[in-house]
Amino acid sequence: MSTVTLIGSRLAEPGTEFVYEGEADGCAGCPYRSQCLNLSLDTRYRVTSVRENAQTLECAMHDEGVRAVEVEPVPVRANVPSKGAFAGSKASLQGPCPYVECPSHEYCEPDGVEFDEEYRVRTIVGDPPHDVCHLDRSLQLVELETDE
Repeated sequence: MSTVTLIGSRLAEPGTEFVYEGEADGCAGCPYRSQCLNLSLDTRYRVTSVRENAQTLECAMHDEGVRAVEVEPVPVRANVPSKGAFAGSKASLQGPCPYVECPSHEYCEPDGVEFDEEYRVRTIVGDPPHDVCHLDRSLQLVELETDE
């Protein structure tokens, strides 16, 4: 289900993904707070459409103002333990990984999910992009549902 919100004009393009991180210091006293701060904290969203004929509003946080868009929560691709990973199961991340040059690092520490939380596996994507896990973890690349 889509939600109407305000985001920075530079980000207001269909297909843009972002993780909502909540209120910034510059939001205090803003008359548009209720339209901007209406998403779920630490959730990844995708812009599905930009509201036509909507004006650009001034914003203390975005130098080119904000625009009205429709967004939907999107699943997050992540590496989870292979054992017990199937569509519909619950899974959590293994924990931090210091190997930032690994092609799987963005999936071992993805934006929009927390290490201490469990998420429902939406689909199995396949093998992770790495050839060898330097932490000797047996992992599966999946899409996790992050919306409540």
